[in-house]
Amino acid sequence: MNLEKDTIQQPKYINPYLGGVLLGLVVLATVFITGRGLGASGAVKSAVVTTSNTIAPKATEANHYMSQFISDDHSPMYTWLVFESLGLLLGGVLSGIVFGRIKKFRIDKGPRISNRKRLILALIGGALFGLGSQFGRGCTSGAALSGTATFALGGVIVMFAIFGTGYAVAYFFRKYWI
Repeated sequence: MNLEKDTIQQPKYINPYLGGVLLGLVVLATVFITGRGLGASGAVKSAVVTTSNTIAPKATEANHYMSQFISDDHSPMYTWLVFESLGLLLGGVLSGIVFGRIKKFRIDKGPRISNRKRLILALIGGALFGLGSQFGRGCTSGAALSGTATFALGGVIVMFAIFGTGYAVAYFFRKYWI
C-alpha cells in the first residue's frame, strides 16, 4: 500500500465516455434547436467587429467583411454564439470550482521547457488556430464536431485532418512534454 499516493488528491473529472455521450447530446440539441451546430469562432468575430466599431466606426464601415455584421437594429454581440462561448467559459470555471481544480494560476508543461517558451508556443498555436478558423470559415468544434455529427463529408475530412496533423507534429513537440 502506497500511503503517499493515497494521500494525494487527484482532480475529479467526468467519466470520458459519459462526457462524450453528453457532448453528442448537446450537439444534437443545438442542431435541432438552432438548425446549425456548435462553434466558437463566430463569437470571436462578433467581439472583433464590436471592438473595431467602437474604436474606429468609419474604418469598420469601410471594411467590406466587417461592415456586413454592423446593424442599427442590434449589436454584433447579441448572437447566440457569444452566449454559447460565455457559457462555456463560465461552465468551465464552475466545474473547476465545484471539483476543486481551481487553486492558483499554473502553467501546464513538461520538465524541459521554460514557462516563457511554453506561453510563447501557446500564443503562436492559438494565433494559428484562429487564423485557420477564418480560412476554414469556422472553428474546429464547428467543423469537426457538428460537421461529423450531421454526416457532412467536409466535417469528416476536417476531423481526419485535425487528428492527422496532431499525430504528424506530435513527434516534433513531444520533447517539451516528456
